[in-house]
Amino acid sequence: MIVKLISITPEAEKHVEYNARMCYESMDKMTADSHMQFLPNLLKNGHLSIFEHGSASFFIDEISRACSHQLVRQRLSSFTQKSQRYVREKDFTYTIPLEIQKNPEALKIYQSTINTIQNSYNQLTELGIRKEDARFLLPNAVHTTLTMTANFREWLHVIDLRVSLHAQWEIRELLTLIWKELYQKVPSIFDLTYFLHWSKDLEFKKEAFEKYIRNT
Repeated sequence: MIVKLISITPEAEKHVEYNARMCYESMDKMTADSHMQFLPNLLKNGHLSIFEHGSASFFIDEISRACSHQLVRQRLSSFTQKSQRYVREKDFTYTIPLEIQKNPEALKIYQSTINTIQNSYNQLTELGIRKEDARFLLPNAVHTTLTMTANFREWLHVIDLRVSLHAQWEIRELLTLIWKELYQKVPSIFDLTYFLHWSKDLEFKKEAFEKYIRNT
């Protein structure tokens, strides 16, 4: 799994703060570090629309189609994904769930099935079958590549949904990596403040934050 931050709103914390302070005509109160208290207060009090003024885009690679199918359900985000209509999956790579990796017999069945699918896909394309039709054979395990853009409010929402004990393991890992990147760039927005007040899965968030986000 590869996660790379492509772009983020310049001086994002100050940008969001300025837009929020317009509501109160308090722009004159901005200082070099005023956002460190001001923005968490907005999160605490539920003034969330203001965080739509900041956004971030990520390059995401080597996740399964099963994972991407879940990810694109985040309807307020924008996506561009590698097309299996135009890109030939001649030697595709794929995800192997840990539970299957730990079971030798299950792993043998899994890899044998994947190899059969790969060979059949290649045979179809060699027979002149169009990629858009041959792809119907391809499994959810096949790796895909995409870019994802969302505003900060939506990123907070997606992290809340997916960095959760109830989320599927692969998308949970993906959003943990994204959360880490966002916290490093915009800590006053992507610390625990939002989740302390709005998350239904707080204990898991706190554990993930201490283990993977803040101390790495």
